[in-house]
Amino acid sequence: MTTLELKRVANVIRQDIISMLVPAKSGHPGGSLSAADIVATLFFQEMRINPKDPHWADRDRFVLSKGHAAPVLYSALAEKGYFPKEELQGLRQIGHMLQGHPDMKKTPGVDMSTGSLGQGLSAANGMALAGKLDGKDYRVFVLLGDGEVAEGQVWEAAMAAAHYKLDNVTAILDYNGLQIDGATDSVMSSAPLAEKWRAFCWHVIEVDGHDVDALLSAYAEAKQVKGKPSIIIAKTIKGKGVSFMEDQAGWHGNAPSVEQGEQALKELREEAVNLG
Repeated sequence: MTTLELKRVANVIRQDIISMLVPAKSGHPGGSLSAADIVATLFFQEMRINPKDPHWADRDRFVLSKGHAAPVLYSALAEKGYFPKEELQGLRQIGHMLQGHPDMKKTPGVDMSTGSLGQGLSAANGMALAGKLDGKDYRVFVLLGDGEVAEGQVWEAAMAAAHYKLDNVTAILDYNGLQIDGATDSVMSSAPLAEKWRAFCWHVIEVDGHDVDALLSAYAEAKQVKGKPSIIIAKTIKGKGVSFMEDQAGWHGNAPSVEQGEQALKELREEAVNLG
């Protein structure tokens, strides 16, 4: 896809997120919206996947470690063709498959059930190590939240990935600076992030997480790194694309009302028009 096409996909994903959360009346818009460009570039350009065969043994794997941002993943999967887009309207509703956090047993295209923060990188390491033992060349991508990296298990997993030289692991950190209780620097600062990951023997790449070309270049750089895992620290804006949600911690886990949803969709549709 071209850069413009990927930007359009990210915009559609953001519209889907809002359209899902309004009828659900619950969910996490802020961190879903901030990750839309990351997920769009992965699923529609970078990752080797096949929606017609979700369990294809040679596919690249994706772990949404910040599992509360499930809407961004569900939209990408639906837009990619893993399941009908109509399923998005059943988010968090009894009798429907799209739960509040991803479930690998219920949803085609979900490689790992997530939601308990801090565990995703460990799961990704297991997938990557299995790939090496099996002689497979697939890659494993894991999306972390910046509040999540205060969890100790993340750093145990970081040590393990470096120890086993898992160069087939690429972590992406959605660095939007906010979590449910406020600014990450105030709740539990992880600064200096880049230096910490380098100290754990990771290859570190820092980018604008809303710059499609920069993200694609970062994935390409990570693919060339041998003997160590890579992390892309992607600076993002929580609630990206919706003016009244941007950089507001209050939108971490609150769904928009019908009226707020209409306003959000109006802004996103205007952006789509501007993209051409």
